[in-house]
Amino acid sequence: MGTHSIALTHYAGRAGDRNDRAMIASHLLAGALSVRLGTFAYAIGSRRPAAAQPWDVELKLARADLLAMSRRYESVFGQGARPVSVIGRCAVALATLPVVAAHRPDAVVVWFDAHADVNTPESTTSDYLGGLALSGPLGLWDSGLGSGLAADKAILVGVRDVDPLERGTIDSSGLTEVLPGPDLARRVVSAVKGRPVYVHIDCDVLEPGTVPTEYRVPGGVTLAELREVAEALAEGEVVGLEIGEFESETGDEDFVSLLDALAPLLG
Repeated sequence: MGTHSIALTHYAGRAGDRNDRAMIASHLLAGALSVRLGTFAYAIGSRRPAAAQPWDVELKLARADLLAMSRRYESVFGQGARPVSVIGRCAVALATLPVVAAHRPDAVVVWFDAHADVNTPESTTSDYLGGLALSGPLGLWDSGLGSGLAADKAILVGVRDVDPLERGTIDSSGLTEVLPGPDLARRVVSAVKGRPVYVHIDCDVLEPGTVPTEYRVPGGVTLAELREVAEALAEGEVVGLEIGEFESETGDEDFVSLLDALAPLLG
């Protein structure tokens, strides 16, 4: 990730959770990263029982923690450090990406996810806050947490479960898609075009069964492919990294294979 120091952050609170499993896993993953990086994990919020409510209720419940996450990112960028964050659920991107866009308008967000997450309050059929996670930063609706991410600065990688209205948004907005399949690393690098990158990882981008996730969408990315993409992106400037949607019920999941795949992005 270059010579800048890494600022490790653990978003520990709720962010639209429909179960407690990501909050359990985020604590463990943040601890594993803390050991691997040899740095303290700064915690935002605290674990609470999942509410499993519609998006607007969940946003109100999470607002204080999400605002604290925004302030944390402002501080990290203000200090010239690079954020590495364990975010639990994708909805935390509502808070992180507007700050990334403000401080690094030259960077592109590489969005690894089985889902596009570009629904809006008007188009969502699930009422799930996470399904609105990228559309808020893109300015497609007002989350109250900011926007500023231009569509031509977002690259969807591995997306393969798209709602019909999301498909219309993708096709009309200028968002770039890199579908799963052969030569993934080369195709991602081609889409990045040498620009700095901020990497968002939703673990359901991976082939189902690779790691525990809420969604299991066939046709995903392998850990070997993720490692190849990470190595290719690390040849340029990596502005930061956020990891979400890793779940655990027992608290004994092994994070080594995932973190090994992402290691080039960690420096």
